[in-house]
Formats: sequence, structure tokens, C-alpha cells
Amino acid sequence: MPSSPQQHLPDPGGIVIHAAGALATTQRFLSGLGLRAAARCQARAGAVPGVHATLTPGFATRYLPGHDTTGVARALSLRTDADDADLDREILLTMLASPVAFTFPSVAELESAVRIRRYIVRAASRTALAFDTEHAERPADYWRYDEARGFTVLPGRSLIDGLRKATQPEASGQLYSFSCYRATEYVTVLAIAQELQTANPDLGRRLQRQWETRAVMSGSFHDTFLREYGTLDAPLPQRFYVPGDRLWFRNPDAASSDVEGYEGSWVFYLGGGLFNNFWERGAPYTLTAKCVEIHHWRHGLRSDAAGKPYIDEAAVKARVQQTLADPEATAAVLARMMRIRDPQGVYAEGGCIDATRERVRWVRPGHSDIVLPDCPGGAHGLSIAA
Repeated sequence: MPSSPQQHLPDPGGIVIHAAGALATTQRFLSGLGLRAAARCQARAGAVPGVHATLTPGFATRYLPGHDTTGVARALSLRTDADDADLDREILLTMLASPVAFTFPSVAELESAVRIRRYIVRAASRTALAFDTEHAERPADYWRYDEARGFTVLPGRSLIDGLRKATQPEASGQLYSFSCYRATEYVTVLAIAQELQTANPDLGRRLQRQWETRAVMSGSFHDTFLREYGTLDAPLPQRFYVPGDRLWFRNPDAASSDVEGYEGSWVFYLGGGLFNNFWERGAPYTLTAKCVEIHHWRHGLRSDAAGKPYIDEAAVKARVQQTLADPEATAAVLARMMRIRDPQGVYAEGGCIDATRERVRWVRPGHSDIVLPDCPGGAHGLSIAA
């Protein structure tokens, strides 16, 4: 993986473009979406010149107080569910509000990042799965399985079409069984592949060959395609989310978290205060509803005749409805669940909120830091301040 020089300016939050003379281009990009008045753009001098853009203090205080991004779309009457330009506006506004800087080597790379997030949100909204923790299946006309290589795309079949058929019922006519974690990988790769068609066709062809050769999964997937921002030592604010973020809600209950599939929940932030629901696509979660549901997994813990633990979803749903109908009960659950999660392996006083979020790496020629394990391609640009 490309190395990062250690001598860079301190991380100021918002958006940083590491390119000389990028001020006018950044301002034009923001103006094109009607956001110029909401942003403060400043040229940065020094060893790595560029641009630093954040929200104006007055705008941030009014619409995203304390880095809370969950209400900005509603406050500004943005139709992010139906209007791509409005979704792009929410993406940029929340990035500008970030306490951790989103860094890019060019304005074009920022534009690609915004489009990838938009593609993720649209694909996540269309994705629906059949819940099954023990089996996995894919459309047989696009995919084949090998224990050593995972699910790979048949030669000559489009990766983009194959991912859509595996995740979107409109494309296949049925629901397929696999985990929410794997679904987040598929949605992410689909968005990257869509952007690469025009932004970096060579990398797009190598991505296609990679999935014809071997699937990139789990830890390798994270290392190859994503960057994590925020840390347990310096957690992101509990209500800070950017549309297109991949994130994990942890189950803080030790007993119910031992049930396969209930360790936590992998989702995408859709914007507008909503998180996708892979199991009931038309019923996305609010932050409150997600926290309450995970809290009540413990109350659905049962054992079957063989002594194997499982979660009674009907019991969980009844508890959720009961809690959400009672403001005091909801507030009591949120007081615990809205805490930052404990470290891995610890079940103490933490809640379900992760300290970090995940975003896609750079994708454009000369800057991309995506190195495919089986189809690495040529030289890549150096990461500046990732």
C-alpha cells in the first residue's frame, strides 16, 4: 500500500484539497450545487499547498449543531430520497461539517467521492436480502462458488450486473441469502465499479478481472477498498454521519451477541437521518429505532430443542413497538445505547455506537490507492494525508 508522508499540516476537519491553485475550482464545485454561501474556503500555503473548506460557523451552528448531521436534510427541505443533486448537497454539507478532515489530491477526486457515496446510497436503498446465517447463494447465471475463491463472476459477465442481480430484487426477481456484512461489500464494490466506468476505466477492467479470479472479502476487503476515520481514543460524535458511510452498530449484550448474525449490524447511512434496512427495504431505520431494536435483541434470546440459541424476532419487534410508544422508556434505552461502544471483547458500560466510520479510497488515475490483490496493475500515486 502506498505510504503516507509524515510531514503534513495538522488535520483541520472539513474538506482539504492538496493541490496548488485549487481554490477557484473548489469554489465553482460548491457554487454549482448552491453551497458557496454555506462554506468557507481558504487557500493553504506551506510544503503541501491546497484548499481547506469548512462550513461557516453560523451555518454549522444553525443546521448541524455539535456535528449532528441527522437533521440537516429536513431543516433545508432537501429531497435526498428522490433528487440526486439534493443528495449530493447533503453529502458535501456533512463532509464540510466533519471534525476529521476528508483529504483529496484534487477536486476531481472529491467529485468522484461524492458520486460514489451517492451510488452507495441509491444501491443500499434498493438492496434486500433473505435472512439466513447458515447459507449463501447468488444468481447462478452470473456467479459460481469455489471454497478457495469465494463467489466469483462468470467470465464475460458484467460485475456491475452481477452485483445488482445478487442484491436488488428488481434486477433478479428474488431475494438471495447472505449476511449484511457481505451485502455492504457488494454495495460498495458496485458503487466503485460504477464510478470507474468513466473516472478510471483501466482500474474498472482490473476490478472486473479481480472478481472473475477471486473475491476480496472481510479484512482484505476493508484494507483494499476502505479507509476508517475516527478512533476509539478520539471517537466521532455519536450523531455524525455522512451519506454513504459504512458503519457498524454493536450489540453491547454479551449473551445475545453470541448468536450468529446478532453480533451487531452493518449498515449504510442513507442521509435524512435514516439507515438502510437489508431485511425490510421499505422500512429504513432512524437512529433511535436502530438503537432500540439492538437493545431488545437480548429480550428475544431463546434456545431451540437442541439447546442452540436463537433470537425470536417477533418478541423483539413487540418490545421495540412497546418502547417506541413510550417516550420515557425510549429515552432510558437511548441513554445507554447512544454511548460509544466498548473495545472488542469488552461488555461493560459501552453502547452500540461505533467510534469510527468507513469511506472508499481514492479512485482516479495517478492518485488511486486501491491495490487489487490479484490484479494490481501499474504504479499508484502516493497518499498525502489520508
